[in-house]
Amino acid sequence: MKILVTGAAGFIGSYVCKRLLSRDDEVVGLDNLNNYYDVNLKYGRLSTLGISKGNIDWYKFVGSSKYSSFRFVRMNLEDKQAMQMLFANEHFDKVVNLAAQAGVRYSIENPYAYVESNIDGFLNILEGCRHYKVKHLIYASSSSVYGLNGKVPFSEKDSIAHPVSLYAATKKSNELMAHTYSHLYGIPSTGLRFFTVYGPWGRPDMSPFLFADAMLHHRPIKVFNKGDMLRDFTYIDDIVEGVLRVIDHVPSPEPNWCAEIPDPSTSTAPYKIYNIGNSHPVKLMDFIQAIEEAIGHPAEKIFLPMQPGDVYQTNADTTALQYELGFKPDKPIKEGVKETIEWYRSFYQL
Repeated sequence: MKILVTGAAGFIGSYVCKRLLSRDDEVVGLDNLNNYYDVNLKYGRLSTLGISKGNIDWYKFVGSSKYSSFRFVRMNLEDKQAMQMLFANEHFDKVVNLAAQAGVRYSIENPYAYVESNIDGFLNILEGCRHYKVKHLIYASSSSVYGLNGKVPFSEKDSIAHPVSLYAATKKSNELMAHTYSHLYGIPSTGLRFFTVYGPWGRPDMSPFLFADAMLHHRPIKVFNKGDMLRDFTYIDDIVEGVLRVIDHVPSPEPNWCAEIPDPSTSTAPYKIYNIGNSHPVKLMDFIQAIEEAIGHPAEKIFLPMQPGDVYQTNADTTALQYELGFKPDKPIKEGVKETIEWYRSFYQL
């Protein structure tokens, strides 16, 4: 099976590529390697896939020194002509779209980047799937789409009518756009709402690495909403296992779908939405304590009010994932944090 993975130098994308390659799929990885965070971390992830930094250039396919069935290309999703040529030349069986401008807080500072990548870029993905008969589109959504929804745990059947950041709004837009293309053109599509992903090779703008970096350099950590928050932290291996199972599970139309009492996670189109989360929300202060234990000393804390775009808690209902795909993320938080801190110290030589 030939699969396009966008965001291949990203946190989740690099892991997904490795898992697909380990089962002998042919994979084309795409990433623009932007400088939203340290590009050396992105090059480091690519090196684990056998892609050398010195060989990478715009629009140039680079072969892997580790995997004969992997090629990488540096490209922007929003480059319409380049994306059309990519789909026309490669004829992918399936597409896993993990590329996006990430970050809730950054979307407040730089909104145009989110529309260009997450809306314009996603449209190019949809058009490629439409014209070149892709058999299944899998794409990253986010738990942030639940916004002001106060009902917990968050179910795919719940309303996502009130996002609180532009990032969340673009992810909600992706779900709507995918449904439209599934309905109009019969493209099977599955959206994955990820819940606070962490682990080795994770993003440095996320709390585990912000906390670890500050503590290992004896700086105070910033604790928002005075620590009164809960997050459904989900370990990277659990996320990737969920993605792999979804890739192989092509959605079918729901013939008994009722428009009067609709389930927004399904449709008469070949369309599906899944939460992928640990389903055991952790108090922020308990998460900080786990990092303190892994590092070996307490953190100096600066308690601050809630930031714009943040929500009080995230909590995944993964009933659909369990029932339909037979999988439930379950990595204990202390184990995951310990492995993450060990990698962090090794990578940054701390």
